[in-house]
Amino acid sequence: MWLFIAFLAVPLIEIGLFIQVGGAIGLWPTLAIVILTAIIGTWLVRSQGLMAMGNLRNSFSRLDDPTEPLAHGAMILLAGALLLTPGFFTDAIGFTLLLPPLRKAIFNYLRKRVQVQSFDMGGPRPQDPDIIDVEFHEVDPDKPDQNKPSGWTRH
Repeated sequence: MWLFIAFLAVPLIEIGLFIQVGGAIGLWPTLAIVILTAIIGTWLVRSQGLMAMGNLRNSFSRLDDPTEPLAHGAMILLAGALLLTPGFFTDAIGFTLLLPPLRKAIFNYLRKRVQVQSFDMGGPRPQDPDIIDVEFHEVDPDKPDQNKPSGWTRH
């Protein structure tokens, strides 16, 4: 139901804002603002996206929890989609999602609401004394023993 309301409300808000802004400053300045915000937004999303990818790589190399860099990357991706969508309302939401303190606040809010059952980075695990870790290879009983001397040398 919330998704339906969002898909209905956002275009109505955008149409209303286009009418208000266009009536106040005219058609061409309104279109110029929309194009300019898309260009600036694309540049900001690209630079912050590269930073988020660097943070994600660093968390993987340090074997840290990658949840926060992934969440920041997802919010930057959403901001990019909103900034490329023509409109003032979506641009405002997209630009606010590019603010790191706001992304951090959203992440902290979501972290409190989501419970992770388990997380494993594949590091060293504690050894259970009942488990023996070995490697083996099967020996075919029909083949002669391969470890006997060949007969070509004398010992």
